[in-house]
Amino acid sequence: MKRMMLTAAALALMSGGAHAADDLTLQLKWVTQAQFAGYYVAKDKGFYDEEDLNVTIKAGGPDIAPTQVLAGGGADVVVEWMPAALAAREKGLPLVNIAQPFKSSGMMLTCLKESGISDPTTDFAGKTLGVWFAGNEYPFLSWMSTLGLSTEGGEDGVTVLKQGFNVDPLLQKQAACISTMTYNEYGQVLDAGLSEDDLVTFKYEDQGVATLEDGLYTLESTLEDEAKVTALVRFVRASMKGWKYAEENPEEAAEIVLENDETGAQTIEHQTRMMGEIAKLTAGSNGTLDEADYQRTVDTLMSGGSDPVISAVPEGAFTHLITDRAFD
Repeated sequence: MKRMMLTAAALALMSGGAHAADDLTLQLKWVTQAQFAGYYVAKDKGFYDEEDLNVTIKAGGPDIAPTQVLAGGGADVVVEWMPAALAAREKGLPLVNIAQPFKSSGMMLTCLKESGISDPTTDFAGKTLGVWFAGNEYPFLSWMSTLGLSTEGGEDGVTVLKQGFNVDPLLQKQAACISTMTYNEYGQVLDAGLSEDDLVTFKYEDQGVATLEDGLYTLESTLEDEAKVTALVRFVRASMKGWKYAEENPEEAAEIVLENDETGAQTIEHQTRMMGEIAKLTAGSNGTLDEADYQRTVDTLMSGGSDPVISAVPEGAFTHLITDRAFD
C-alpha cells in the first residue's frame, strides 16, 4: 500500500515538473502510540505527500523534552501541553501555539475507593497523590492551589509522589491516587486487575481545571519565515485530515500506529482502545485554537496564589495565522 502511494506521488511530481518536497520535522511529546495517530495516519495515507511535504516524525520518551528539542533546532514543530509551553515561554523560550488538535483534556486522578476519597474539596488533605513531572505537573499544581492545598505534605496539604510513567504506585498502594490519562494509564489500571468499582476518578474537565493538551507549537522566528509558514500551513491541513480520518477509522488508525512502533512494545488491543478514547478528545476541533479554551488554561495556570505556574498574562503565545490560511 505504501509502495503504491509513493509511486503515485512520484508520478505526480513527474507530471507537474519534478521538485523536492519541503522537509519538516515533528517532535512528539511521548512514545509512538495512538495519542499521535493523526500524524502517523497523515503520513501513511499520503496526506503529507499531497501537500508536497516530506515529514519526519520523531517519537518522544521519558528523557525527551519537546521544548528543548525545538530550542535546539531538532524539530520544526512539536506536540506539547499548553501548561508546559506557557511556562517555557515565560522563562524565555518564544513558543507559539499554531494549532490545537485536542479540544478536551484526558487527564484525571484515579484513586482507590478504599482510600475514602469521594470529594476533592474535603478528602485530598493528608493523602499521597502521584504526579508526573517534566512539565506535566503544572495542571495538578494549579488544581491543588484552587483547592487551597499545600503540596508540602501534612494534614492540611497533600504529599506529592513523583510518579513514573506507570501505575505501580496505585497497585502497590504507595499513593491514594495517581495521575492517569483516560486513553492510557486508566486502562492499564484495569488491565492490572482492578475493576471500576475499586476506583474513584476525577477528570480535570469535570473539576473545572482542565488545561489544553497536545497542541502544535513552533518558535516565533519560524513564523517570520514565509517559506516555513507556508510549509506549516500545509502540515496543519494534512495533519487535521489525518486526525479526522483516525476519528472515523479508529481500528485502521491503531494498525497504522502499530506499524510505526519500532519498539514492538504496543499491542493492537491497547492501541485500538486508546484511539477510541483519543477520538473523544479531538472531536469538535478542526485544529483552530478556541480562545475561550486558551483563556481558561491561562486563568487556571495563574490561579496558584503566591506560586502560580505563570505569573503574567502571556502575549503572543498563540496565532491563528496558520489555521486561518490552512482552512480558508
